[in-house]
Amino acid sequence: MSRRTEPLTAAPDEAHPHRVGVVDLGSNSVRLVVYEGLARNPVAIFNEKAILGLGRGLQATGLLNEDAIAHSILVMERYVAVARSMGADPVEVLATAAVRDATNGDAYVGMLRRRFPGLTLRVLTGQEEARLSAEGVLCGIPDADGILGDLGGGSLELVHIRGGAMVGAATLPLGVIRLSEQSGNDVVRARAIAEEALAAIPWLREGVGRDLYLVGGAWRALARIHIGQTGYPLQIVHHYTLPREEARDLTSVVTNLSRRTLERIPGLSRKRVDGLPFAAVVMRRLLRVTQARRAVFSANGMREGWFAGRLPPAVRAEDPLIAAGRELNTRFGRGDALPPALIAWTAPLFTGETRQERRLREAACWVSDIGAHEHPDYKAEQAFLRMLRQPGIGLDHHARAFLALVVAMRHEAEPDQPWLSPARVLLDVAAAQRAELLGAALRLAYTLSGGSAGLLALTGLRREHERLVLRLSQGGGVFAGDSVWRRLERLAELAGGEPATEIAPPKDQAIDVDAAD
Repeated sequence: MSRRTEPLTAAPDEAHPHRVGVVDLGSNSVRLVVYEGLARNPVAIFNEKAILGLGRGLQATGLLNEDAIAHSILVMERYVAVARSMGADPVEVLATAAVRDATNGDAYVGMLRRRFPGLTLRVLTGQEEARLSAEGVLCGIPDADGILGDLGGGSLELVHIRGGAMVGAATLPLGVIRLSEQSGNDVVRARAIAEEALAAIPWLREGVGRDLYLVGGAWRALARIHIGQTGYPLQIVHHYTLPREEARDLTSVVTNLSRRTLERIPGLSRKRVDGLPFAAVVMRRLLRVTQARRAVFSANGMREGWFAGRLPPAVRAEDPLIAAGRELNTRFGRGDALPPALIAWTAPLFTGETRQERRLREAACWVSDIGAHEHPDYKAEQAFLRMLRQPGIGLDHHARAFLALVVAMRHEAEPDQPWLSPARVLLDVAAAQRAELLGAALRLAYTLSGGSAGLLALTGLRREHERLVLRLSQGGGVFAGDSVWRRLERLAELAGGEPATEIAPPKDQAIDVDAAD
């Protein structure tokens, strides 16, 4: 077997922005993620995990698992080779509870440093691990407010987040491997151990009526079980949210299932099965002590927190939802001139909107052209699915459904198409009606402008008593033909008014006809 530790490195070029890599060396698993660029929403272009169990047996022996150490060398050789061949720089290893707590942890770290010279390796303290987890959650949910729990194999990191800032943190030895070993693999005993440990953190009781943010692979597996068993229409764990009682019911079900039954659950890794009852125990005890109103599952955690720390302050300060819209427009749209004009053009239809409603409308204007390059016969469906399933930490499930329905309506999808059902399930009636209204407005805007901000500037909308009036500047290439009038009628119907047009004097301005729809 080759022992080369310095493979050839691919240099970044114009087509591939700078890349960075992070290895999360945990008590149960090790994972490499390579990110591309320094955008507000991390773009992971490589993500691979191996279950090693470095912390298995640590409770009894105080040592890292010898078999896992041997396996970790092979995995690390692969991860270092992959990251360097992809041009990632830096590549940093973050070691957590098992390595910092084991009596042979220092020796293991020294061996890795000798084996992989030039590789940055940090053994995180519990406070550092908690801070990075909080930064990762806040990267996607800047206004997060409540209690965060990051459950690994060796430890549970707890963070008190108030108004988007970390105000308290603690580390407890309640990782799924350690808790199972402490309890002798007895779920009933594990409940008592977890309850006693959590009772020592007084600020956990300040979670009453707030959110409980759940980070970690074992908890994500619980979310996937619930998604599969309930027929939820979106197979995305990030931002998956359960009311308190549903979350409690889930933990009760999982702790009472046999191993054989758990193994039969589709999509569930067998290597996760042993730890799931203990993950459920900790989750249930946290729900009890915090009295949180909801459980919010997050795919963001320590790795995304590490990435967020590398962002320029101006990028970090961006709204992740709006930034996601802009990034999607850059990748799939035809330019960045029209979306700001659409935001102003659609505003008369949505007077009195809340801050969140305005954010969604702005994001919708940015993503409104993502179907531009799709096949004409499938634009609506392809744009809908792309928006619904697009990776992006700033997109919760409500936002995904709302934006997906908007872009489908912008491409004039029939409202009763069966493939629209995920959005119909995820949105309430008022939100769905708002999405359809905005989609119809954008459809009219693109019909008038052909995707040109210059042509759109020759038009405008206003509400006037019971009428919806479309203003058209005389000359310049915009007029109320059959297609325009048909779409104006549909928009007026959705807006609850009668359609009308008016002709305004020509404007003395240049017109840039740069696209056709």
